[in-house]
Amino acid sequence: MNAINFISLQVKCPHCSKSLMDDINFIDNEPSIKLLVESEGKSGTLNLSSIYGSYNYLSDLDFKENSVSKFSCPHCREELNTTDKCKTCDASTVTLILDIGGKVSFCSRKGCQDHNIGFEDLSVALKKMYLDFEQGTKVKFKQEDIVTPEKVKVKTESELHKEIIESGSFLNVYCPHCNKSLIDDEMLKLRIVNEKKEEGYIMLSPYLNVFSSKSTIYLPEEKELSDIKCYHCDKSLKLSDTKCEKCGTSIAKVLVGARTKMIDFFICSKKGCTWHGLSKRDLDDIRLEDSNEW
Repeated sequence: MNAINFISLQVKCPHCSKSLMDDINFIDNEPSIKLLVESEGKSGTLNLSSIYGSYNYLSDLDFKENSVSKFSCPHCREELNTTDKCKTCDASTVTLILDIGGKVSFCSRKGCQDHNIGFEDLSVALKKMYLDFEQGTKVKFKQEDIVTPEKVKVKTESELHKEIIESGSFLNVYCPHCNKSLIDDEMLKLRIVNEKKEEGYIMLSPYLNVFSSKSTIYLPEEKELSDIKCYHCDKSLKLSDTKCEKCGTSIAKVLVGARTKMIDFFICSKKGCTWHGLSKRDLDDIRLEDSNEW
């Protein structure tokens, strides 16, 4: 997989050099970028997705479409808007410093999607990005994961013959209606409709238990998607009679190619929920490593 598709930017203030990363408020399942913001005479905080190319955010302010905001560092309070103009709409741009060297800039106008990233040394930056991505796919073990003699359970004959899909495995995903692949540019691509009935695309990591994502439209955290569709045949993938076992939200079904057969694979339609599972008929043959099913 191309790591830059889901690169999570680590940024700091260009004035005081302090980190702007928020490890408490996650967006797109990654730590967000926290900034102070002023818009239409009101002040508040804004948390941006750290996934490059994602336009999702959290804020205690409502932003009018096309409004221009002033951004500041939450540590030193220095303004982050620069004198550089957006090439798309001519509003001021906001520039942050990348931990890996270089800078990232984005437009201060609501609704404008102009942004760019520049590296001081591209080869060094790319090497670090790929290293960070590879480390992010590894499972982090907890104390309860350590196997002790008293935790050992004798497996039944059927369990010994189950196929185990390990964390980090690339999933070949298909539409259950037209059977076409949903993998595009090494990402799982789905057509989506948000609560405002706006349509766009969401790109999910196709690696099991790696939950990076980005979307072409705004998706509020903890909100259910109105619909999830195949981007080929445009048919809905949501199920009307089955709910997420973790949060009770409706779920969507896709097909995943396992070693022995095609299996039904379910994902939650709520932004931020990481639940996923298999159909009961597949549980006799397949096991997802570290899944909520186990």
